[in-house]
Amino acid sequence: MDELIKKLMAEGLTEQQAYKTVEIIKNFAKEKFPIFGGAIDKVFDKYAKKSDDDFMP
Repeated sequence: MDELIKKLMAEGLTEQQAYKTVEIIKNFAKEKFPIFGGAIDKVFDKYAKKSDDDFMP
C-alpha cells in the first residue's frame, strides 16, 4: 500500500489525498464485490495508516 500511496503522491496528491483515494477505491470494491468485503478489508487494513498521526508534516 505504501508503494501505491507514494505513486499517488508522485502524481501530485498530498499524503492525505492519497490515503483518501485509496479509501474510496476500497469502498468502491466492497460495493461492487460484497462477497469479498471481508477479504478486501483485510488487504487494505493490513497496509492502511493507523491514525491521522501517521501523516508526515
